[in-house]
Amino acid sequence: MLEYDPLACLPSSEELPDSDETPVDNQLQHLIPGLLEAILAMAWADRMDWFFGADMGVYYDPNQPPIVPDGFLSLGVERFFDENLRLSYVLWEEEQVPILTLEVVSQKYRGEYTTKKDEYAKLGVLYYVIYHPTRRRKSRLEVYKLVDGVYQVQQGNPVWLPEIGLGIGMERGTYLSIRREWLYWYNEQGERILTPEEQVQQAQHRAQLLAERLRAMGVDPNVI
Repeated sequence: MLEYDPLACLPSSEELPDSDETPVDNQLQHLIPGLLEAILAMAWADRMDWFFGADMGVYYDPNQPPIVPDGFLSLGVERFFDENLRLSYVLWEEEQVPILTLEVVSQKYRGEYTTKKDEYAKLGVLYYVIYHPTRRRKSRLEVYKLVDGVYQVQQGNPVWLPEIGLGIGMERGTYLSIRREWLYWYNEQGERILTPEEQVQQAQHRAQLLAERLRAMGVDPNVI
């Protein structure tokens, strides 16, 4: 964990740049973290101690530009619901290093296996996830855990993350009407946690089944 002098006049998140005006490389680098965040928002709706950021600057040194993961998860931090939300993630304000960072590899490597990996290790990020959506011969999903300052690959799909209480893995599914392989969260039994869309569909299906049973009993479900 990085340490900061509490008496130092460090800039606040409102004073630091929240955008470098550099767009993400492709749509998947936006959609994949977005899906993970949407699932968490449903699964952890009652929890007030987490934050998932996507393409947001993580400031660790007031004299250095931020690192910008495609996605990251922090635990033990306050959830904001005001209209401005978080402008950026500033470590000397949050006092919590992200527990997980995610990089979605585009057509060209951007330091996912070199500079970014080294940066996350130095910060003390426990889990580093790399997803390579177009890779064919090697695993498209790599999950690393920081052990004694070195990232060690974790086997499996999904991979259980005990410190988070969730697993992360990949499988084919549909999100925003797009059918492809996505990253999802899983429970300890290896069961995929449903997306918000799937939960709505499931509720609608149950309501339809209930209405059919009532009609079979001679009861009009519309007048109950």
